[in-house]
Amino acid sequence: MPRSILQAVLLVDGYNIIGAWPCLKKTRDHSGLEAARGELVEAMTNYSAFQGYETQIVFDAQYQNAASNKQIITELLSVHFTDFGQTADTYIEKACASLRPHITQSRVSRVIVATSDRAQQLMVQGYGAEWLSAQQLCGEVETTVCRMRHKYQSRKQSKSRFLASTIDAKARQRLAELRMGLQ
Repeated sequence: MPRSILQAVLLVDGYNIIGAWPCLKKTRDHSGLEAARGELVEAMTNYSAFQGYETQIVFDAQYQNAASNKQIITELLSVHFTDFGQTADTYIEKACASLRPHITQSRVSRVIVATSDRAQQLMVQGYGAEWLSAQQLCGEVETTVCRMRHKYQSRKQSKSRFLASTIDAKARQRLAELRMGLQ
């Protein structure tokens, strides 16, 4: 992110969130884990952009025998798959530990971890991170979607269908003069 101080870093325990959000659980059960991951990434893309959070969604390798990898989705969102045998919890704990000095040096204003895992909550709070339950994150994402819609609708309603009403009075006067040949 180009700013020198990040508003917040949000670390999301991907499978924990998928298992806790009813809509994602339903997708997982009917269309598979890949589809549920895709829905979570889409929701977090919009949320991160609106909030200005640098977000990392972390999936552990419990379902894959592959090396870790990182996918950059947007400037503010990345998806991390841990190494085989490494859990998302340990990845998130290490990330919190590495971000702690950035908080104390005021380069990151907040570190937030989204998970409903109670042991993880206690661990990350020990590193100075904030905790957000899966249900709280779901509520915040839904609220953000509503705010985005409202903002879009307000902008849409404020715009007129006619070009003339969107330009300033001086330009409108100049166009009228040109139309009448009064240059």
